Amino acid sequence: MKKTVIALLTVVSITSCVSKKKYVALQQENGEIKSELTKTRVAKEDLEAKFDEIQSRIDTYNSKINSLTEENNAKIVTVGDDIVISNDVRESMNATLKHVDPNELQMAKSLKDSMNLAVAHNLRKSINTTDLNEDEDIAINIDETVVMISISDKMLFNTASYRVSNKANDILQKLADVINSEPSIEVMVEGHTDSRSIHNTKVSDNWDLSVLRATSVVRKLQDDYNVAPEKLIASGRSFYQPIAENDTKENRAKNRRTRIVILPNINKFFALMTSNE
Repeated sequence: MKKTVIALLTVVSITSCVSKKKYVALQQENGEIKSELTKTRVAKEDLEAKFDEIQSRIDTYNSKINSLTEENNAKIVTVGDDIVISNDVRESMNATLKHVDPNELQMAKSLKDSMNLAVAHNLRKSINTTDLNEDEDIAINIDETVVMISISDKMLFNTASYRVSNKANDILQKLADVINSEPSIEVMVEGHTDSRSIHNTKVSDNWDLSVLRATSVVRKLQDDYNVAPEKLIASGRSFYQPIAENDTKENRAKNRRTRIVILPNINKFFALMTSNE
């Protein structure tokens, strides 16, 4: 019996020692894991801080690159002797030229010629001459840096009259919209007649008729379409700048016209036109 008790105590003692060793080992392992976890957390925070720093530097570099790009795009390009446009406008102009008649585009020998074609294209689109005969009723052309819109007298006046007819309302409204949309635009209205002499109680001669027609259009633009008068110029050319010989009825009709000469800041004007794309 005594031997049995001693044997049992020995087993319990051995078992107790083994469990304590495992416990200590587990505690040590747990401590090591916690230590590694702490190191991992610190490393993660360190990496996140470094990432934030790198991202901040990337954002700064991108900002500088964008700033340089914007600055470069805003740099001016000189065209000819007196025209200045920006690279932004030049890019817009190139996009517009893709829609210009290839035959017309082939005739452009310089950047200035290309710009004129692009302005004329956008002006035609803004005014929308699809319902008009562009050969007889209205013509839009570029001469140097001036946009010229020639309108036949039948579109604006009755025969031998200088009073603007109601049938002119639509085209004058479209012109006024273009003029009013850009403060830099000035407009000269030129009256032209054929070579047949005219004289009555209201009109002294062809000079008088051409000027009266110009002032009638100017008043219409000012009074009915709110065009600022300081932007308007009225002038008459009589019959001294014909576009055809005054030898037939058809040719005389071509010479009886009102020419709207738009004098824009080309850079602003083209930017305005391209905004309608």
